[in-house]
Parts: sequence; structure tokens; C-alpha cells
Amino acid sequence: MASQVFGAQAALLRFLFALVLVFMTYNPSGVSYVGWLTRSIPDHVGPVLILAGVVLAIGWTVFIRAARQSLGLVGFVLTVALFGTLLWLLIDVGIVPRDSVSAIAYAVLVLFAGILAVGMSWSHLRRRFSGQVDVDRVD
Repeated sequence: MASQVFGAQAALLRFLFALVLVFMTYNPSGVSYVGWLTRSIPDHVGPVLILAGVVLAIGWTVFIRAARQSLGLVGFVLTVALFGTLLWLLIDVGIVPRDSVSAIAYAVLVLFAGILAVGMSWSHLRRRFSGQVDVDRVD
């Protein structure tokens, strides 16, 4: 069985999937599952809406479970601290306007996708940097 090499392209792909998951779930424009759900609740919640919710829940489960197992509690807290501080820096230097709730919301969503992508990629990065391998099960 050939071992796949983890590189920048694989990390970018994980980040793009995380962005899609995050922005399909919620974004300030209202074109998201949350927006769709809130518009549908007064009238009709149909099977397509529920199916979309289940598919999103599966995506969140995959990302959150992988991030939790890969990073652990301390790694997760440090990753959130890193991305939170990055957001603070982007606001402080004026890249993200501090008076725009929408801009801050979009920045938070992108950084949240970054946290998920780091969680999905961390085991590969740790193996590359340290030679240590994370395993769920030993046969």
C-alpha cells in the first residue's frame, strides 16, 4: 500500500472543504443553511431541507472529530488562541474594519475554517515534523 505524501495542496484542499462547510452552514449574507432554515420554519420544513441539514451534520462530525483527535484539548485551545490573535491583529492593523460587523463575521468564519483545516491536517504535519504517528486503533 503506497503512502500518500501530505503537502500544501492537501492542506489547501482541507481548508477549501472547511470553508465550504462553514459558509454553507452560516454566513451573514443569509445564503446558507441557517438562512434557509429560518426562512422555511414559519411555512414548511421539507425533506430537502432536512437532507441538507443531515449532510452538513455529517461534514461537521467528520471535521470536529478529526480535529479533536488530532489536536487534543491543549492543541485546540492553542489553535483557537492563534487564530483569535490573528483576527485581533487583522483588526488592529485595519485589514478588517473594526466598525463593520459583517466584515468581522466573515473574518471569523474564514478563521474558523482555518481552525477546522488545521485540525484535519495536524496529524499529517506532526508526522512530517516529528516522525510521530497518531493512531485511533492498534490491530
